[in-house]
Parts: sequence; structure tokens; C-alpha cells
Amino acid sequence: MKTFENPAAITPAHARALFRAGTASPTTGWAAGYTQTNLIAVPEDWADDLMAFCRQNPKPCPVLDVSAPGDPGSVLADGADLRTDLPRYRIWEDGQLVDETADATEYWRGDLVAFSIGCSFTFETALAASGVPLRHVEQGRNVSMYVTNKQCRPAGRLHGPLVVSMRPIPAGLVDYAARISGAMPAVHGGPVHFGNPKALGIADLGAPDFGDPVHPEPGDVPVFWACGVTPQAALMASRPPFAITHAPGHMFVTDRRDTEYRVAG
Repeated sequence: MKTFENPAAITPAHARALFRAGTASPTTGWAAGYTQTNLIAVPEDWADDLMAFCRQNPKPCPVLDVSAPGDPGSVLADGADLRTDLPRYRIWEDGQLVDETADATEYWRGDLVAFSIGCSFTFETALAASGVPLRHVEQGRNVSMYVTNKQCRPAGRLHGPLVVSMRPIPAGLVDYAARISGAMPAVHGGPVHFGNPKALGIADLGAPDFGDPVHPEPGDVPVFWACGVTPQAALMASRPPFAITHAPGHMFVTDRRDTEYRVAG
């Protein structure tokens, strides 16, 4: 993971320009106070299925924007280009990962519909501002993500398991972290589980399916949030002919403020 002197102070437009120029870095801690999103772009004839899957599973798949077919722009950031402005992309064919790239332009098609899905990085600014430590940020790592034994509700041709992100939280701050994140349901909201990872079918926290292993401090409890990588797990399970997604942890940094997605508590 490449480090920057103060990525939290970088503006969203500057972050996107860096990524467009080839910088590849997980975006946790970048552009503090601004919303980040997951990307999944599918052929137009799969878009209704994906929308239905997101509606059936709003916790891991909260939709913040949907593009017109072929349009690489986004209402979430003026002048942005979804083909170039994320740090890394994944290219899928028939449910198989065929490439990972810093620029998806050559793969973009006129029939692709791009979904921007809420990301838990968005509530990290509020957690940090409230004194909740973020161990992955402290350690300069991507967040840990795991495929669970919990199945999402199927919709149309899409089905697959829930994916979760994990943050070690001091035991005395778990309820506090749950309340803070719970006030932001458009970016996954509160945790889905805390404590024993085996309840989610996770055998080893040190071996995440996506992201990096994050080391807890004494007294930390593993806390799990629904994750926007869940649609990628659905791609692998459901095998649509083609899709483009973000690489886990390498998000679209938007111009929207985190506070726009906070509900009154």
C-alpha cells in the first residue's frame, strides 16, 4: 500500500486526478469527510437483476447512483470518469476474474450500467472523529474483508454470500461505534455481528478473502459490517457474461459529504 503524507486532507478531485494518473492505493482514510462508493458495472440486460438484488439486500448493497447505459459519468462527482478515476478495477467474464487494472477504459462497453454502492469507508471519518481507533489505518493497511456463510436473498439471476468488512474495536467502544455507523444506513449502517468470527463461518481472521490482515490490540473485539464487495461474490456465484468492479478497498471518492448520508438520531 503506497503511503501519502496526509491522504485525509486530499480533496476528492485531487484524489481522482491521482488515480487517473496511475496512483494505486486503497482509499481508506482518503479525502476525510467525503463519501466513497463501490462500483459494479454490468450489461444492460443484467441491470434489472442487479437492482432487484440490491433492493433485496440493502444492508450490503445500498445504491447511491445508477448510470445510463454506457455513461461513465456520475451524479456523485462532477466531471468524474468511472473508467479511470478509481485506483484499481477488476474485470470479470462468466464469473471469473480475468484482469485487474488501473484503467478500465479499454474494457468499457456501450451497454454497461454502472451502480455506485455505499461504502463503509464513509463512516470511518465519523468513527475517528469520535475517538474510535481504526487499526487498519494505523497500520497502513487495507481493511479486512471476508466471505461469510450467510446467503443473501436471491433476485433474478443473482445470488451469493454476504461479504463483511472487519474492524477491531476496543470492547468499551463497540456500542458507540455501532451507534455512529448505524446513523448512516446508506453506507451499510451498523454492524451485522461482533465477537466470535466462527458464527459467520470465518475460520481465521488472519486470512481475509479480500484486503489485508489487520492486527488487533489487546482488548479489541472484531466487529463486522456488511460490505459492498458482496456484489462481487454474487458475480462469482451467478456468472454473468461480463462485469467491471472496483478492486476491494479501492473505491470511487465522490464529491458528496458524509453528512449527506447521516440520519437524525
